[in-house]
Amino acid sequence: MKSIISFLVLFLTINNVESKDALSPRIANYTMHITLDTENKMLNAETTLNWKNPSSTDTVKTLQFHLYYNAFRNTESTFNKERADGNSFMGKIDVKSDPWGWSEIIEMQDVAGNILTDKMKYIQPDDDNEDDRTVLEITLAEAVLPGQSTTVNFKWKAKIPNKAARTGYNKDYYFFAQWFPKVGVYEPAGMRYAEKGAWNCHQYHSRGEYYADFGVYDVYLKVPENFVIGSSGILKNKEKAGDFTVWNFYVEDVIDFAWAASPHFKIAETKWKNVDIKLLYYPEKENFVERYFTNITNAFAYMDEFVGEYPYPTFTIIDAPIHGIFSGAMEYPTLMTCISASFLPKGLKFTEALTAHEFIHQYFMQMVATHEVEEPWMDEGFTTYYEMRVMDEFEGRHTSAVDFLGVKMGSSEFNRAEYLSEDNPKIAEGNRYSWKYKHGGYGTIAYNKTAMWLKTLEGLVSTKVMDTIMQTYFDRWKFKHPKGQDFIDVVNEIVPQFYNDKYGNDMNWFFDQVLYGSDVCDYKLASISVNEVVPKAGIYNINEPIFIPEESNAKQFVSKVVVNRIEGLKLPVDIKVFFDDGSSVMEFWNGKARSVDFKYTDTKKVVAAYIDPEHKLDLEVNFLNNSYSIEHQHIGVRKYVAQFISLLQQIMQVITVFI
Repeated sequence: MKSIISFLVLFLTINNVESKDALSPRIANYTMHITLDTENKMLNAETTLNWKNPSSTDTVKTLQFHLYYNAFRNTESTFNKERADGNSFMGKIDVKSDPWGWSEIIEMQDVAGNILTDKMKYIQPDDDNEDDRTVLEITLAEAVLPGQSTTVNFKWKAKIPNKAARTGYNKDYYFFAQWFPKVGVYEPAGMRYAEKGAWNCHQYHSRGEYYADFGVYDVYLKVPENFVIGSSGILKNKEKAGDFTVWNFYVEDVIDFAWAASPHFKIAETKWKNVDIKLLYYPEKENFVERYFTNITNAFAYMDEFVGEYPYPTFTIIDAPIHGIFSGAMEYPTLMTCISASFLPKGLKFTEALTAHEFIHQYFMQMVATHEVEEPWMDEGFTTYYEMRVMDEFEGRHTSAVDFLGVKMGSSEFNRAEYLSEDNPKIAEGNRYSWKYKHGGYGTIAYNKTAMWLKTLEGLVSTKVMDTIMQTYFDRWKFKHPKGQDFIDVVNEIVPQFYNDKYGNDMNWFFDQVLYGSDVCDYKLASISVNEVVPKAGIYNINEPIFIPEESNAKQFVSKVVVNRIEGLKLPVDIKVFFDDGSSVMEFWNGKARSVDFKYTDTKKVVAAYIDPEHKLDLEVNFLNNSYSIEHQHIGVRKYVAQFISLLQQIMQVITVFI
């Protein structure tokens, strides 16, 4: 009977994997039966994994699994060692709070009946820390040939940690992320940076997130009968089993599966086009329901129009209770967690910003499945960039982050403020592995700076061209695993189509600086000078009389505007020059030299100048030195001075937030 059941499971799994409607390669496919033991804070589980060898040439002899819960096993795990060293968003571990958790595969066999349990060993590919058990390698009894599949069945259990990183429990609230033994990614030669076929399966680090293959998840969750579940995917079935209820969730073409459970959840529902949207929240959060639904449908509409289609039939929001804040503000396939507080006024739009941010991750990390550990800028930076666009579009350019007690700040402005709050904005280049930001800068570089250079790229090439770039990138790389150069290649393909060689043969010079370098951008309007032209006079030929110019009321002036490049980043920049008759001229400078001057000989005089008047260079770190004016300005330039004063006011409002 057991062999018949195994055959049926294998047949159904392969049938799902090979569906003609598949959006993704469906490399890693799971059927899981999970029992939540709330009394002992345990998970007891059985999993069937069908894994397809993605290589056309390699024979694969091992499987590697992430056992993320072992990061919480003791103080000697790599995760907790890094956390103790201060390299974590969670701070140092509190050993008195019972934070310990673990995961263990009890037995494993393939469908042929070969026992694999004694072929398992923990490995440490990143740091050789023998106390770390977050990566498990299994030697297969039968190697997987190129393009073929293998199926393994295994029993496992896990101790649920109390308030761990993004997962665990507190009171009777449970959230499960990176919670099951998850197979790593086998990268054939030529995929991303792989020079030869190998497993990419990093240990769990305290700074950084995840990387996984696409697949199908068919998950049965057995929980106490009074619990309500929010999960990735669609609810296929729910039935009682004694004092428990079994919830069956199903989702295709995703890289992960997460879920939450609590007896206190209420459920609100809405739709966007054909997508069923659910919000799970605690009763005291009732006043946030409409705010969530307004914001999430705005985000759906914006991303659909400017990036691409959301292809899944469901989306679930978990509004974590205050005691579940450890799980808040995270993204998973078709599911996100958020944080709200009833005492916060509507003018502080942090919940809206988090909702937009975590939803946008459905595009950049979920569908375009970049490596969050090795290249965090590709998901966090892209997501932050679109968060700014969504929020500024629907909540107001100067009010989308804060509009409270006279303080107004847009999402883009708030992102700049976060970046400028970094003590050393040159602390790191942008292409580091997440855990290698050892001395800080992970958030400001991977999130804020990346969003700023994307906005700067948009400023240089226009929003229309930027949308073409992003839509092309999304269409080309959805349901795949791109690397950084793949995005750069799209930029280098699209920009010359619109600008020929205005920015050179390619945009590599831009990425060499903003991504692979650590310099910052600061241009200064150094000076304006105006001198009357002295008419020609004197002896020009000894055989001729002294030349004396005729009297004229039309005096000529030489005006000179000097611009300095203070910092190392070299970007093309516009300078708008204003004259005393109310006219103006826009100059263009490639920004490469340390200084440049613009000279004008005319009857009119320069009275003011403004660097980057259209604010194309979001990377500019000091707006305060971007303009210069001289006394006795003509009435024609007063409106520009007023604009500058308004800019100063905005800057001061940003500063007050951090005082």
